[in-house]
Amino acid sequence: MNKHLIIFIKNPELGKAKTRIAKTTGDERALEIYTELLEHTRNITSKVDAQRHLFYSSSIDTQDEWPGTLFDKKLQMQGGLGAKMQDAFERIQQAGGSMVIIGSDCGALQTEIIEQAFVALQDHDVVLGPTFDGGYYLLGLKAANLDLFSNVDWSTEKVYPQTIQKIKDQNLTYAELTRLHDIDFEEDYLAWKKLLREG
Repeated sequence: MNKHLIIFIKNPELGKAKTRIAKTTGDERALEIYTELLEHTRNITSKVDAQRHLFYSSSIDTQDEWPGTLFDKKLQMQGGLGAKMQDAFERIQQAGGSMVIIGSDCGALQTEIIEQAFVALQDHDVVLGPTFDGGYYLLGLKAANLDLFSNVDWSTEKVYPQTIQKIKDQNLTYAELTRLHDIDFEEDYLAWKKLLREG
């Protein structure tokens, strides 16, 4: 079965990356932190056994640290997060196979968890990786599903429960992965680094 990994990133630009972290660290430090997260995401996704599609937020960078030999580079459509995700799934769906989307905000995410998502999609319509703040760090689908992305209160604690309700309303089967922390604030980043030091 074809497997497709969709990776959403923001172009690492000063003043535009990790704005909530920047409120306590300043723009330059926030950009450094986001660059760390991008490196982590690049390292774990380069090992995933799937076709990798890297979706940039504002412009495609052919000269950055993401090798074009490993990552098929694309541009996110303009609009809200739900519309962007729906568009990405519809575009990748044309190639056939199962699809998993992640962002670049989850320092705890590992290659093995992404691989688990693809395994779960063999027996389920949807797979979700919940975060502690009420969102999700990963979504896997067998087919693009408009209803999972419309009328969702994005960037709130309602995202995950609303998505689960939509799945149940459509009588779809779903699997849940381990719950992880996203890195949205400086304290999230510091907690992640502490865990890394402690091994």
